[in-house]
Amino acid sequence: MKPLLIQMGHLIDPAQKIDGLGSLLIVDGRIARVGEIPPQPGYEVLLADGLVVCPGFIDLHCHLRQPGYEDKETIATGTKAAAKGGFTTVCCMPNTNPPLDNKEAIDYVKKEAEEQGAVRVLPIACVTVGRRGEELVDMYELASAGIAGFSDDGSPVKTPKLMKEALENSRAIGLPIIDHCEDTTLTRDGQINEGMVSRELKLAGIPAIAEEKGIARDLEILEQTGGNLHIAHVSTAGSAELIRQAKKQGVKVTAEVTPHHLTLTEMEALGYNTDAKVSPPLRTQQDNRALVKALREGVIDIIATDHAPHSEKDKQCDFIRAAFGISVFETALGSLMQLVHSGQISLSTLIARLTRDPARLLQRKDIGTLSIGASADITLIDTQKTWVVDTNDFISKGKNTPLAGATLKGRVMATLYQGRLVYRDESLKGLLSGVRGAAGKTGEVWQRKLF
Repeated sequence: MKPLLIQMGHLIDPAQKIDGLGSLLIVDGRIARVGEIPPQPGYEVLLADGLVVCPGFIDLHCHLRQPGYEDKETIATGTKAAAKGGFTTVCCMPNTNPPLDNKEAIDYVKKEAEEQGAVRVLPIACVTVGRRGEELVDMYELASAGIAGFSDDGSPVKTPKLMKEALENSRAIGLPIIDHCEDTTLTRDGQINEGMVSRELKLAGIPAIAEEKGIARDLEILEQTGGNLHIAHVSTAGSAELIRQAKKQGVKVTAEVTPHHLTLTEMEALGYNTDAKVSPPLRTQQDNRALVKALREGVIDIIATDHAPHSEKDKQCDFIRAAFGISVFETALGSLMQLVHSGQISLSTLIARLTRDPARLLQRKDIGTLSIGASADITLIDTQKTWVVDTNDFISKGKNTPLAGATLKGRVMATLYQGRLVYRDESLKGLLSGVRGAAGKTGEVWQRKLF
């Protein structure tokens, strides 16, 4: 593979506090140079004029559905959709069939990802056997299999005793317990946020206090035991405040928020729109504002998609029978850029929460940065490109999004994984150019279509 020079882009790398015009040289799948780099004979050149060039996005929470639910998504389709969304590393949740609660299941996902995946896949293992909340998995064996963490996602860790034991093990292992925080005694039969819309639609509500009680329980145990706790998909203002106060008191907890909980509200469910049915539910504008503030301040550490694709039959049905979840990979950046264009968060902070900060949580220095020697995982963004969400264009099998038909501003134009192009926008007009000739001499200038 020839060296690839990404030339004259707006480089943003929060890990190195880089924010300005520059070029990147990629050699053998890694970043070799950063800065002012003139083209040389033998280089291929991608002109990135007008585009933001940043590390590939890292998603700590997604659902690839394989094994068992290949009608909803596969590792192949999910990772291609992730690449289209600018993601070069994705961590897949274990609520598959069978669940990822043993080394053989983890090895299966890793093998499929190696053979079929477009980007890096890091499996997350169950906390309890079968996700049943009765006994812990063999956490030490699973850790040795190469996982990103432990979660019973879709279900909270069932009892305080199990959470205590899991956190104690996580302290020794060094991997997080990623908890879906929910007091299920308060959410039984719940469909959407408990509030104005649930009353209008006469649907059972899911109260904010259910999430907040779950978080409070976990924080109390964490304060006593220590360990590694990561709170999944925070959705309420009260939850953000609980995390803020815990951090002020020195409790080592991390948390994530999704694009939809930052930008959408319960109003999306009006008309019984099943594409807006998600767990935890879309909340209120007040919650949105509090979550954006917490994200901006670092109280909430990262953005994670909770990409949850479903088949048409899962969503095109009665609201109560419809599955929870939104397909997010391909709309994530566009929806998040609303926060940038409206001045609620800076572009650099947004990119940090998608790159540097999840890399830190994963304890990886080779991703989430444009530093020399890092994997050449790179996302190119047109922050001004306006586009309409058309689910017919989705690569993901999951077309379930309340954003269908929405106009967004900001789009991923190309994604490179380990120096290889894994996605490009159809409208990209860049050329790959090079110089033929002996080293150090000016040779014949040539160009060919990049894709």
